[in-house]
Amino acid sequence: MSELVTGEAVALELRPARLPSRALAVLLDLIVTFTVYIGVSIGLAAATASLDDAAQIALTIAAFLLVLVGAPIAVETLSHGRSLGKMACGLRVVRDDGGPIRFRHALVRGALGVVEILMTFGVVACIASLVSARGRRLGDVFAGTLVVRERVPVGQTRFVPPPPPWLAGRFAELDLSAVPDALWLAVRQYLTRMQQLDPQVSWAMAAQLAGDLATRTGTPAPTGIPPAAYLAAVVQERQAREARRAFADHASPSAGVPRAYAPPVPGAPPAPAPAPMPTAPVTRPPAAPVTPPRAAAERPATGFVPPA
Repeated sequence: MSELVTGEAVALELRPARLPSRALAVLLDLIVTFTVYIGVSIGLAAATASLDDAAQIALTIAAFLLVLVGAPIAVETLSHGRSLGKMACGLRVVRDDGGPIRFRHALVRGALGVVEILMTFGVVACIASLVSARGRRLGDVFAGTLVVRERVPVGQTRFVPPPPPWLAGRFAELDLSAVPDALWLAVRQYLTRMQQLDPQVSWAMAAQLAGDLATRTGTPAPTGIPPAAYLAAVVQERQAREARRAFADHASPSAGVPRAYAPPVPGAPPAPAPAPMPTAPVTRPPAAPVTPPRAAAERPATGFVPPA
């Protein structure tokens, strides 16, 4: 990892590309570039067969400069430091502060690349990359750039091992407010990698971290407990406190949230029953008056006589 500091004083951890990956990227770029150059040269030779020798030499030099020098510069400028070879190998050219490169950076890298790579067959570039701490060639040094890896292999997610069951909840009264985040990070990294260390080195590191943790908490570590188990138990206690705090922040004291269940205490008077909720009286609309059917004599005559 290489720590770069940006203009805003932000430290960036980048992985500089090493010589094998850079050499493979340059080889792929040269194969593509020379393939294009050969095609352009054949086309120019067929199109300028009727010209004199001076014109053909001038066109050949122009094609060399445009294809072998100008094309890589244009590609790196437009793609912000990702040529075809670098894209295939997961590399990118960035500035020293981690920002994208511009035309002047690509121009300096391309101009010096003619001497480092083309004229010396890459010998100067290889020597400069091996000598440099971050694997930079002369073009990177003069341009103020760095080739970094974009595709970083992701390792398996490691979990903090739980403490022994007989230590769970033993450090509930421990004051952890004075423990800095850097010490928590160191303890967590040790717990996730302690199986990969030598037993003696692992024990020494655990004892040192346990001593630092005991100094911060103001309570000495219990005797007879392995340092690694003590660290795991304290980390579990911190995680439990953070979980309780997170759930307590999300809980609202409204009336609709039920209270926690508390077991009855022997000998205590029974809790009063909750008062019934007042219910509003139900108001019904008045019923419509029922009109009794009129007698046959009171019905009006219609003049209709049913058939026999």
